Amino acid sequence: MNTNNVPLPTLLQERSHCLYAAIPIPYSLFPVPCSLLPTPYSLLPVPCSLFPVPFGKVMTFISPKTDFAFKKIFGSQESKPILISFLNALVYHNQPLIQDLEIIDPYQSSPLPILKDSFLDVKAKLRNGSLVIIEMQVLQVESFARRVLYNATKAYSLQLGKGEGYRYLKPVIALTITDFVMFTEHNQIISNFKLREETTNINYIENHLQLVFVELPKFEKQLEELEQLDELWMYFLKNAPFLETVPPQMAEKPEFQQAFGIASEANLSRKDLEELGKREMFIHDQQGLVIFAEKQTKNEIARQLLPLLDNETISQTTGLPVEEIEKLRES
Repeated sequence: MNTNNVPLPTLLQERSHCLYAAIPIPYSLFPVPCSLLPTPYSLLPVPCSLFPVPFGKVMTFISPKTDFAFKKIFGSQESKPILISFLNALVYHNQPLIQDLEIIDPYQSSPLPILKDSFLDVKAKLRNGSLVIIEMQVLQVESFARRVLYNATKAYSLQLGKGEGYRYLKPVIALTITDFVMFTEHNQIISNFKLREETTNINYIENHLQLVFVELPKFEKQLEELEQLDELWMYFLKNAPFLETVPPQMAEKPEFQQAFGIASEANLSRKDLEELGKREMFIHDQQGLVIFAEKQTKNEIARQLLPLLDNETISQTTGLPVEEIEKLRES
């Protein structure tokens, strides 16, 4: 192999989800005479996620919004730098307040999405003992706001073992990212809730419960408009599967290089891809059921209006096309 003028390290080839790179190795490490070694370079397998991406070629990235992908990107043990950056951006307003944390596996994933025994995707403990529970929710389900509160209070109460005093309780931060709008009263993307007195607005003495919501549909900035770290992460969550290369604003940050490396389809095993496909199919099926139910409701309303209004007015009232109103009238 010709190794003259090889940049260090140089990507040479890709096999079985490992990248083989020419890495310099000192002659002294070899148990053979130097004269028998044609080059100080050796072909070594290195995990793809450790390399910056992309390598000058078109990439395909999975959607971080499925629970499987979200946990893989943010909840794996090697994802600590990613999660630290993510939490500093979305919880602490782009301030580097978290320097270290411990990632905890909040559940053993069920083969079927509907059988998942916990709704948490990622759980972590900060240096001060605070617990952070993180959920990525794509589907808008009944009583979801109550579920978030339940999970947060459950995480708070389960900290104590039998006979332990309340002084051992630590704060709980529940970070919830939704792919739907929860708060229609305002256009603010990130909402932060804590316990406060209603009249004076002072914080509760032990303000141990914090609910942070990120509503992705409200985030509409384009790539060239991104400036802050929280904007980069929201753009990543919303647009990763539509990208073919890593945007320059993200490529210069190691945590995004690693996140894109994990999210690259080329780095996933066949089992991972099958699992991801099942999760995405489940979400699409549920979304289809919601759309079907909404359409059935609109059709029923339209039928009730047929004797009272003309087709154009019924269409404006229900949102159904005029053609469908005509079919209902003829049936």
